[in-house]
Amino acid sequence: FTSALLVILQWACVKYHTVVPLGAAQPSHTCNDWTDMKIALLGHGTVGQGVDRIIANRVRGVEVARILELPERLTDPRMTSRFEDIVEDPEIELVVECMGGLEPARSFIVDALGAGKSVVTSNKAVVAAHFEEFAACAQSTGASLLIEATCGGGIPWIASIEKVRRIDEVTSFSGIMNGTTNFIIDAMVRQGTDFDEALKRAQEQGFAERDPSADIDGIDVKNKTLIAACVAFGCACTSEFPVTGLRTITKADIDLFAAHGRTVKLLGRGVLRDGRYAVAVEPVALSSDTLEAHVPSNFNLVSLVGTTVGELKFYGQGAGMLPTGNAIVQDVIDYCEGRRPHYDFSADLSYDASLLRADYVLRTRATVEGARPFGPAAVVVRDVTAEEARRLLERACEEDAASFMAALPKEA
Repeated sequence: FTSALLVILQWACVKYHTVVPLGAAQPSHTCNDWTDMKIALLGHGTVGQGVDRIIANRVRGVEVARILELPERLTDPRMTSRFEDIVEDPEIELVVECMGGLEPARSFIVDALGAGKSVVTSNKAVVAAHFEEFAACAQSTGASLLIEATCGGGIPWIASIEKVRRIDEVTSFSGIMNGTTNFIIDAMVRQGTDFDEALKRAQEQGFAERDPSADIDGIDVKNKTLIAACVAFGCACTSEFPVTGLRTITKADIDLFAAHGRTVKLLGRGVLRDGRYAVAVEPVALSSDTLEAHVPSNFNLVSLVGTTVGELKFYGQGAGMLPTGNAIVQDVIDYCEGRRPHYDFSADLSYDASLLRADYVLRTRATVEGARPFGPAAVVVRDVTAEEARRLLERACEEDAASFMAALPKEA
């Protein structure tokens, strides 16, 4: 078996131009031996340092020539605090944005693309907010926008969607897209902890920020879902869709759904049918015999359905310095080897909330019209859209701010 594995590895190394020196534990990649490409990093924090380290140790033919940093942090001769030093440098072909946030990241990306420099970014918030603008700017100058690292950490999620769309229409996608919330739920299920204790552990282990709002309120998943929908459906997806997080989930909720053979996961979902689409982010009580129900720790699992390929699932680390850095460097290598993504939002699609329907369980002390009993302090509402369910939860929260809601998928 070991000999066979080595043969396969050697074949892969030749096919993908990867050189594995004898006795070396760390492979290095050659971006076409003739290539000597200079790139710039915007930001040198956790992700930027990871990218810098991976390229220096594993990728030949690519040089991190400039790094944008704050004036008080110029600790490397490659560093500058002036973006003009990068965007006006004719030797810089590719800009890697690792800053995060909306501004000045958006302005820097627009200026770089406008100058004909291609951009790689892991910044899901800025891409979700300005995807259509970035795509149009890149098309106008012939630059490229590479966004693999915005969704799914080290999982090749965006590239897989693009590959499927070469042949198929993507009719739906869904998945666990946030490692923090999955870590929390997994700890509550496996270790019997309550939400606050599980969140504290996630923060201690670096899976959650000091302010975890973007994760536990579903904003991070919203951004990733919006980006995935734009790529999968070929349209400028609306940002106005229902988003519900996990902030109010309790151990009692976990136990209630377990008694019904279900496990709660926070999912981003999208569906396309007959020129219409719908997307949502919400807790979903999955049947315990699904793969998603057993995804542990901070891992992600995302799925798509294509018209001829059927269902595909992708599993892996959803976040962290190295998985995200890996995804960024994969985009750098792809660009180096000639890959030029083009995002076309010309599909004439309309948003139709009725495409996402399910039964919904609400654990609340409030009165929910038309609901039936489901368990202690919980009721179920049959066959409503994700938008209608979100409105029901908002009304319940007016009486009981601790109310919690989860969808019951029909296939379960």
